[in-house]
Amino acid sequence: MDGGWDAGAPGVLRLPSGRLVRGRALRRPLPVGPVPELGLYLLGHEPPAVAWESRWLRWPDFRLPADRAATAAALHEAWARAGAERVEIACGGGRGRTGTALACLAVLDGVPAGEAVAYVRAHYARSAVETPWQRRFVAAFRAPG
Repeated sequence: MDGGWDAGAPGVLRLPSGRLVRGRALRRPLPVGPVPELGLYLLGHEPPAVAWESRWLRWPDFRLPADRAATAAALHEAWARAGAERVEIACGGGRGRTGTALACLAVLDGVPAGEAVAYVRAHYARSAVETPWQRRFVAAFRAPG
């Protein structure tokens, strides 16, 4: 269950189940290698079109998503598809919003909500999840059921 990413590639996070998800900064060039099969783009403005399936979640920098229900649905889809597909999550800098979304995926994957930020900081980026309200968003995020 690796979703097709190289586990050692920059930005690739391995969740406890073995699912691999790539986080990245949209301000940087697209990494060399395979392209995503699904991208979730967390920006305050609509991102440029890409050649793969994508979802735009209105999520201004240093803030929380505008539509939390749509965000939860998109994160559930990303987590489910990461079992067999290349899924990427990205924002401008690849840390705050991306880290928050990756921490929510970790919750969906079984990491306790209170430990998900630490998990992402240990396995993705030390500076992931930048604001207190992003940390609270992750702490309140729940897996369905």
